[in-house]
Amino acid sequence: MAIYKVTVATGDMMEAGTNNSISITLVGTYGESRQTTVSFLFLPGKEKSLSVHCGQDLGPIVLIRLHKWRLFLEDAWFCKDVRVTAPNGTLYRFPCYQWLEGVTTVEVREGSGKKLVDDKLQILKEHRRQELAARQEAYRWKNFAQGWPRCLNVDSIFELDSNIQFSRIRATSFTGFLIFQGASHFLSGFLLRRTSWNSLDEMRTIFSRTKGRDIGGCLESPALPLA
Repeated sequence: MAIYKVTVATGDMMEAGTNNSISITLVGTYGESRQTTVSFLFLPGKEKSLSVHCGQDLGPIVLIRLHKWRLFLEDAWFCKDVRVTAPNGTLYRFPCYQWLEGVTTVEVREGSGKKLVDDKLQILKEHRRQELAARQEAYRWKNFAQGWPRCLNVDSIFELDSNIQFSRIRATSFTGFLIFQGASHFLSGFLLRRTSWNSLDEMRTIFSRTKGRDIGGCLESPALPLA
């Protein structure tokens, strides 16, 4: 009997936790473990620890599978990373940093950097092939207009996977920042101005009033020089 100690960490951003079921499978060079339930409740910024019992030594752990399925309502989960300690004390780290949505299985490689020629196992070669195919599907390009740079072939950002979209937390912060900027420029007389500027100094006065302020986690860049 070989016992592996596993620690699963949830991201600390808002709504990163889930009440859906998460289970894990360890994949080593000698075989893989059975699917083992981690928990039915994950809180943001917290870790869950468990023991995975195997009938034999799995050898070096090269891959893990995270399985997510919902009981009633869908509740997305952001996995930060997974750490696996083998019976001999070797620690394996699996950086994840992605959202798991719906009923899904996500494979995560061990964190050591590897080149294509380093993938001796067929399971790692197949994982690399599937990862490449998924990226090619996610990042499809089109020409917006003749002579323009190519752009993503989607009509809305909401068509993109959550892991590609700008984070909801950061998007909310930017929205708050834009509202603040709009109100600030309105009060300073910029938005309703119907006459020409008198000088560059007058323009600098308007745009420097919010210089360097941190609004909702978004730091405004200093105004570019106008002359």
